[in-house]
Order: sequence, then structure tokens, then C-alpha cells
Amino acid sequence: MPDISLAMIVVLCLAALAAGWIDAVVGGGGLLLLPVLLLGLPNSGPAAQYALGTNKAVAIVGTTGAAVTYARKAPVDVSTAVRIGLAALAGSTAGAFVATGMSTEVLKPVVMVVLLGVGAFVILRPAFGTAPSTGPVSPRRVLAAIGLAGLGIGFYDGLIGPGTGTFLVLTLTAILHLDLVTASATAKIVNCCTNAGALATFAWKGTVYWQLAALMAVFNLVGGTVGAHTALKKGSGFVRVVLLTVVFALVANLAYEQWVA
Repeated sequence: MPDISLAMIVVLCLAALAAGWIDAVVGGGGLLLLPVLLLGLPNSGPAAQYALGTNKAVAIVGTTGAAVTYARKAPVDVSTAVRIGLAALAGSTAGAFVATGMSTEVLKPVVMVVLLGVGAFVILRPAFGTAPSTGPVSPRRVLAAIGLAGLGIGFYDGLIGPGTGTFLVLTLTAILHLDLVTASATAKIVNCCTNAGALATFAWKGTVYWQLAALMAVFNLVGGTVGAHTALKKGSGFVRVVLLTVVFALVANLAYEQWVA
């Protein structure tokens, strides 16, 4: 356990609880949890690497809890979700490799523009993600989802990262014609695959505070499970509101990192 105060441990656990809820509903929990970890962990040594590693160790527990909750009650095609997840794992590995040799700062304005476009699209299309397709999904659409949601967004996750879960929800909704609740459920299974790969890397490097992660993971699991139940109960209209909130929060966060921090 790192040398941090009891008050900060309480803050970290509450942040893990809230991040688990947000991530289960629409993705983007790391937008809250990672900055809090960066602020709360000791500044000595490679603090950013330990924050990233500990974040993944916490997030995989909440994501798994949300995925199990969704799989029990939402009409999720687990086979398709796992195939997309394996592609995302490969994509994130490639993205992380590329990230070691280039600055990702130049890409953040592009991501902000894309997110603003996404937000405008969701606002102007009130029916987006409110009802699933009535027919079976074609193999061509499944392949497109594996390529774009898996390899493409997986690559983005390894290269930059913020908003990966949100991008997954939007892409799965658009390509597979899922409602937002089912898209969130599918995205959680994909996230389990990518989180497992990332956590294995951080564990191999020894940059995880396991005791702190175990404590925070309990709160993240509760938040993720409650968030999944909330999304299932409230439906796609509620998820749409949370989605827009997270999208514009991501834009604000990226803008701050690009021009203020």
C-alpha cells in the first residue's frame, strides 16, 4: 500500500464507486478515476505508470461485475462481443506500441472534434439507440464491428485512451443496430478483454499497487453492478442522457489537457 492518508483513501474509494457506476451505464469511468489516482498517489517515482496500472486493476473488477449483470438480463450476443473484444485486445497492443514512438498530443484536437460531432448527432437524432433492430445482424455488419469497434477503437485505447467505452457504445449502436442498453452491455464484455491485456502488461512491469487496488475494486464492483441495474431499469432514454453528459465531459477534459494543463 502506498503511503497516503486515510482521507485520500476514502476519496479514492468513493471515486472508484462513482466511476464504476458511470462506466457500467455508458463507459468513461476512467475520466473520473484516473485523474483522482494521479492526484492521490505519491509523486515520487513513476507515479503515472502506477496510476494507470492501479486503475486497470480496479476497473477490470467493476467492468466484469457489470458485464455479468448485463449478460444475465440483457439480450447480449456474447460470442460476437468476445470476438470484438479479442480484436480490441490486438488493436490496443498495437496502439500502445505506436504510442511509445510518437506524441499523442497532436491527436487530441481531432478526438475533440469527433466527440463534438458525436454529441451533435445524438442530440439531432433523438431516436438513436432507443430501439434495437428487429431482424438478425448480417455477417458483414459483425465483421465491420470487429474491424471498427475492435481493431479501430482498440488501437485508439492503446494510443490515447480517454472515452474508449463511450466510443464503443456509440459504434456498436450504429453498426449492429443495438439499443443503447444492449450496446453498453456488449461494450462491457469488450472492455473486459482489453482491460485484461492492459493489466497483464502493467502487472508484468510491476506498476500496480495491489492492496490499494483490491480495496478500491470492492467499491468499483458495487458501482458497476448498481450502474448496470440502473441502465437496465431506466432504459435507453436514461442512458442517452448519461451518454451526452460523458461525451461533453470528455471534450472538456481533453481541451483542458491540450490548452490549459
